[in-house]
Amino acid sequence: MLCTWRTSDQRLLLTLVVFLVAECISAGVGTTSNSWMQQMGKDNYSSVSVNGSSMDGKQSKLGPPTEVNTSLSVPVGMKAVLYCPHIPLTTVVLTTWEIVLRDKPSCTRAYRTDTNETKEGNCTDKRITWASRPDETLTLQIDPVDITHDGYYGCQVVTPDGNFHHGYHLQVLVPPEVTLFQSKNRTVVCRAIAGKPAAQISWTPQRACETKQEYWDNGTVTVQSTCPWEEHHVPSVSCTVSHVTSNKSLSLELNQGPQTTTNLRILYSIPCIFIVLAIGGSIWLLKNGGCRKGKLKKTEANPSVEEDEMQPYASYTEKNNPLYDTANKVKMSRVLQSEVDGTGLNTL
Repeated sequence: MLCTWRTSDQRLLLTLVVFLVAECISAGVGTTSNSWMQQMGKDNYSSVSVNGSSMDGKQSKLGPPTEVNTSLSVPVGMKAVLYCPHIPLTTVVLTTWEIVLRDKPSCTRAYRTDTNETKEGNCTDKRITWASRPDETLTLQIDPVDITHDGYYGCQVVTPDGNFHHGYHLQVLVPPEVTLFQSKNRTVVCRAIAGKPAAQISWTPQRACETKQEYWDNGTVTVQSTCPWEEHHVPSVSCTVSHVTSNKSLSLELNQGPQTTTNLRILYSIPCIFIVLAIGGSIWLLKNGGCRKGKLKKTEANPSVEEDEMQPYASYTEKNNPLYDTANKVKMSRVLQSEVDGTGLNTL
């Protein structure tokens, strides 16, 4: 019985020893494996390169380029400033500006930091330059901006940590020239000439008018709005041109149409005709009334006029009528007789 217990203890001890040895071996193999993996990682880390140059002892984070694009609008004649991604110059290896203009070959401007060297390719426009020395700032400038500078401007910066890109879609703004004039039949025309982008035209008083657009080769647009006002009795109209650069309004006093002018002339002539007739009638009445009064006064003041007018006829009658002569003799004899008789009486 005692031997049986000793045999069991021996077996248990042997199993424990085997288990401990296996654990020790397993731990040693794992440690060796981890050390090998770390060494491989170091070897791989030291063998990474950027743009073909070895970067021993430095960790690289190369990945897809960081790219940002924005839209930029600048009025013609102003100065435009284009910035690269904000990166410390000490980490910049190479900077390249790519310029793509309308109907022109692409242009490049590059700066290499390690050699402090700049290069240009197909860049002939002297208004597009570095804003300062490339070793101080990587900014590009356009001074002054012209309508031909419409296009794409992209800055790509190469660093040990990766490539960064910032692009600009540049749009040059051109304010239009505004004109307002009246054509025949009270039709008014408002024009916004050679604007970029196209302008908007509105009217005061408000009205739906005919609008046309004309596109030019340089990218500008002329907008024309035509409004007939022949049937609208308004003394003046205003045209407002709205544009991203500025707003401008012009006013115009309308001339009267031919039919309206004739009607107004007739209306203005009627009172004048009445006034002339009234004045003429008054003068005629006054004149006739004065003539009648003058004739009456002359008749009353000279009653012998009729006698004077009858005297030639009376004398003629007296000279040619024998009865008149006989009566006159009898009358004269009677007068003389009465005078004689009177004289005798007085004598007696």
